Amino acid sequence: MKSAMPPELLAPVGSPEALSGAIAAGADAVYLGTTLFNARMNAKNFDRSALLEALEKAHAAGVKVYVTMNTALLDRQIKDALIQTEFLYKSGVDALIVADLGFAKKVKELFCDLPLHASTQASGHSLAAAQFFHSLGFSRMVCARELSRENIKYLAANSPIPIEMFIHGAMCVSASGQCLLSSFIGGRSGNRGECAQPCRMRYNGRYPLSLKDMCLAGHICEILESGVRSLKIEGRMKSPEYVRGVVSVYRMLLDERRDAAEDEIKYLADLFSREGFTDGYYTKKLVDMNGTRENTEQRAPKGLPRSLQSFQKRGKPPRPQIEIKDRSASLPEGLFPQSFSKKSFTPTRSARWYNPSRMIESDFFDINYIPLDAFDKYFASGVLLPPVITDSELPLVKEKLRRAREAGASHALVGNVGHITLARELGFKLHGDFRLNITSNLDAEVFSDFEDIILSPELILAQIRDICAKKSIIVYGRQPLMVLERTCGTGKLVDRTAAEFPVIKEGGRELVLNCVPTYMADQKDRIERLMPVSEHFIFTVEGEQECRAIIQSYKKGYPTKKPIRRIKS
Repeated sequence: MKSAMPPELLAPVGSPEALSGAIAAGADAVYLGTTLFNARMNAKNFDRSALLEALEKAHAAGVKVYVTMNTALLDRQIKDALIQTEFLYKSGVDALIVADLGFAKKVKELFCDLPLHASTQASGHSLAAAQFFHSLGFSRMVCARELSRENIKYLAANSPIPIEMFIHGAMCVSASGQCLLSSFIGGRSGNRGECAQPCRMRYNGRYPLSLKDMCLAGHICEILESGVRSLKIEGRMKSPEYVRGVVSVYRMLLDERRDAAEDEIKYLADLFSREGFTDGYYTKKLVDMNGTRENTEQRAPKGLPRSLQSFQKRGKPPRPQIEIKDRSASLPEGLFPQSFSKKSFTPTRSARWYNPSRMIESDFFDINYIPLDAFDKYFASGVLLPPVITDSELPLVKEKLRRAREAGASHALVGNVGHITLARELGFKLHGDFRLNITSNLDAEVFSDFEDIILSPELILAQIRDICAKKSIIVYGRQPLMVLERTCGTGKLVDRTAAEFPVIKEGGRELVLNCVPTYMADQKDRIERLMPVSEHFIFTVEGEQECRAIIQSYKKGYPTKKPIRRIKS
């Protein structure tokens, strides 16, 4: 969807002071969080009165305001989230940034003219993902930070909705929206805005998961030609001085339609960096991307580059004020979702085998899934689709999937919305993987035509109980916690407590697994009371003998003395 308009410069705002800095520096739009449901809950953020003041100030300066509501929502949170949305809608915000798809669908039903932007947390890696978001009513997709320039350009040229990309700031090492590490080892969910950043910690005595900040200031000319509609700076946790300084540089580069000079890059690094910058994902040069910052204090650079001094002396051209929209819709009575009616099921069982050579031929499992790349040597009734499929990878993946279907595979485990059409067109029965982050009945409704859906592994038993009858639960296995675009250079990560996290390969990428398996064999009565339609097993690093022992343990309901993880009550 290429546009002749210049791209929007979108600035992060974590406080009223940062808002002033962004406006003064020339941002076209800002994004900020309120005190509810945003992915940076540790930022200062904006309460209701502060938000109204921010809207008035930004709109008077001709600057748009987007509000982040980009966390995964539980059923009990939907009511408060919709009440908050009603307030934001009536206040005149210019868009909501949303990751929870069920919530997004409900928002469009109730506030149809409120623009929605699909957060990077929604894992938008491809054109098919953009098309899916468009079908739900989204008007923009924030693409994953790990996409290359070729994939971004293709996406911007063909998407039915405008594309927003990150150009500067901190990056998650895991695929966007696919990190469970903070949740599993510290109880602080990145999907719910509480990430403790365990990727910045030491593993194996070094920092294999800590990335340098992204800086694409040296690629402005080609970005301007790409057709991307919005250029996003990360940093809602950063200082007002950082926001003003970074926005000033990119404002200058965009207005002058040029790439940054060496002294301008140095100025950005002096504002904040982790041992320099990287453009590795964008250029597909996935080396020398790691960096740390021992001293987290943000210091102002000693002086402005001469080019920026000259640019600032010219002054900004006046912008028309943006009027706060007069909206008056109200939430209808009896709106808030209840749990779907429960039906009694005899659950089926399914298993994924990351190492198909150890797959057990047994009638214990109704469906066995193996990775797509393994079908040239092995066969199973189910296909485990890669966690990420970019547009450049799609032709080869489609051919492999077609061959698996012709060989007799009939089930597909789908973990990304961009993979749904591909699997459906080839005639597979669709099953939802945990990567869809299903945390509520509204989410489950979005995928109501699936055979079953593995719920988010972050849910506790009480939350699982209240979700629909098509739910599947992981009852055994080392949970994949991260999807790495680049190798971490080792077969296991050992943290400061001596916990070992295995690293395996899938679909050309690496998966970081949990240090212990989930184990519910001796909790079968509790699982049965949840009435799942399916129970799911994950086999990763286990040997064949251990796999057989696990199956036997589940049949008999045996406890285990090995270190395990329970699904909490």
